[in-house]
Formats: sequence, structure tokens, C-alpha cells
Amino acid sequence: MDSLTQITLGAAVGEAVGGRKAGNKAPLWGAALGTLPDLDVLANPFLTEAQSLLFHRGPSHSLLLTALLTPLLGLALARLHNDGPSWRHWAALVASVLLTHIGLDCLTTYGTQIFWPFTRTPVIIGSVFIIDPLYTVPLAAGLLVALRWSPSDRARRLANYAGLAVSSAYLALTLVNKAYVEHVFSDALEQQGHPTEVYTKPTAFNNLLWTGIAEGEDGFYVGYYSLLDDDAAIDFRYVPKKHHLLGDAADSPFVDRLRWFSRGYFTVRRGPDGTLTVQDLRFGRNDLGLTPSGKYIFTFHLTRNEAGRITGFTQRRPKMKVDWALLRRFVARIGGRPLSSETPSASR
Repeated sequence: MDSLTQITLGAAVGEAVGGRKAGNKAPLWGAALGTLPDLDVLANPFLTEAQSLLFHRGPSHSLLLTALLTPLLGLALARLHNDGPSWRHWAALVASVLLTHIGLDCLTTYGTQIFWPFTRTPVIIGSVFIIDPLYTVPLAAGLLVALRWSPSDRARRLANYAGLAVSSAYLALTLVNKAYVEHVFSDALEQQGHPTEVYTKPTAFNNLLWTGIAEGEDGFYVGYYSLLDDDAAIDFRYVPKKHHLLGDAADSPFVDRLRWFSRGYFTVRRGPDGTLTVQDLRFGRNDLGLTPSGKYIFTFHLTRNEAGRITGFTQRRPKMKVDWALLRRFVARIGGRPLSSETPSASR
């Protein structure tokens, strides 16, 4: 999730676990610890893009590192605030904040390597978009209202608990929504004679409009479904894989890294100059999927040396094409109004 949400969650959890004993120090340290795992991005200047792709949401988000850090940070906080709770209470706060951070990230599409170093296979539930106001706003509202009272006041605890309860209930609802839309997509794919195994994810900033991606032999079937649609009829656009364009690059370890990251949901494009581009379908396009000419947000250009050997890749995110007209169409599609431009025959 975005940093603001993780900071807010950390503060709310810190308050819930340690507020009565540590006072205002609990939400402050909770906020700091809530962003701690995401500081792995500070290593990016010292890593190649291929290494960075593997490192982000890797060790810093693992259960092993959480287990190692919890007693150490708990002891450090107890010594720093030697007139406050014991190190065990601080350790409980540390563990709660780090584990809720990791758990929330698992609900997104990016992937979280919680079992590193035993396996790098990420946990990807994909029930919530990385920025979702319907989760963050109730959480923040409960926390901000709570902080108006003193740490010993019962109203403070109740307000914070209310924010945590409402936001957690929303996350549970997103899991229900995901299970339902997977059923809808699978039925639609079966009726149209396509493969029925489908990858689903919510579109930007909401949990009503969902994307479904089904893999065929030579391409993918991509469709959209809103929980507010009048019926379950889904128009799928066909996106050719074009994996054959990779040629001898298909065996490159760098292409393997992109294959691992995308979980196989990628297409290949060859530019006029022969440059090969790998496009991850899971993160959508810069036109919100509403026009025939959108470009994929997660796009990786393979680089070669003079001998023609693949030496790495660079990520180049296209500029977002969002304007008010496109946003109005997006909101309309969330509201259940189908758009004819949902079914372009090709992708860029």
C-alpha cells in the first residue's frame, strides 16, 4: 500500500497495542515502524533495476526479519524510554505494526516475499488497489479523533478501535468481492469458450470495477466487470503474447526475472529499432484501459551489449493520459455503464 496508508495503519496499531502504557509515544513509534519495511527503496541507487525488482518487498517484508527485529527494537525502545513500558510491551507493539504492514501489502497486486529467504515466491492476494481511500479514510478518521483525548481516556481507545474495525471490515469485504468477481469472470470465459483460470484485480482507487485476465495459448483475454453492472456479460479484448519475439533472449536470466515478477502475465513488443519491450499486464495502462491506444504502466526495455547479449533492463513508465474527460468515463464505468472502447483489438 501507499506510504501514507502504512504510516496511518502503523500509528493506529501502535495506539491500540501500547497507547495506554506509552501514551503518545505509541502512535508516533507505530507510524515510524509502519514505514520501516518500505525503506528498502533506499537501496535502489546501489542496485541494478533487475536487483531492485527482486529486493523490493523482499527481505524487509519477510517474517524472518520481523522475528529478528522485534526483540531488538523492543529492547531499544524500552531503553530509550526507560520510564515507560517493559521491552516485552514495546516488542508486542513492534511485532503488531510490522506484521500488519506485511499483511496489508499481501492484499495488493505487487507481491510480498514474506517467506524470504526460504522462497522468493511472493504472496499476491490482489483484493485491494495500492491506494484505496475507502480503507485509509476511516482508519485515519478513527485515529485523528482518538488523539483528541488523553491516553488514559476510554473514548480515545474506542475511537481508534472503531477506525480499525471499519477499515478491517472493508478489507474483508474486498476478499468477498474478489471471490465473487472471479466466479463472474470464469463463467463469462467459459460461455465464450476461453480458458477459465483468471487473474483478477481491482482497478485504481476503488473496489467496484475489476479487471480479469485469462491466459490462452498465444495471448490473453482481458475484460472489465463492475459490481454495479446490470448483467454479467463481459467483453474480452484479445492481447497477443508475442513471446516469440524474444528469440534467443527468452533464455536470458533478466527475462526470467521479468517472467518471475509478472507471474507470466506479460506481452512482448519489438520497436522499430529492434528494441524488445516486456509489458506487465497486471498493473494496467496509462489510459485506465478506456481507449485503444493506452500504454502499459509497467514496461521494461531490454538492453543489449555490442555483442547482442541481454545485459539488463530499464523500466520506463509512460506519462498518465488521465484528464477530466477520461476520469468521467472511468467513474461512469465504475457505476456500471459499459463503454464501447473497452474492446480494442490490439494493445500498444
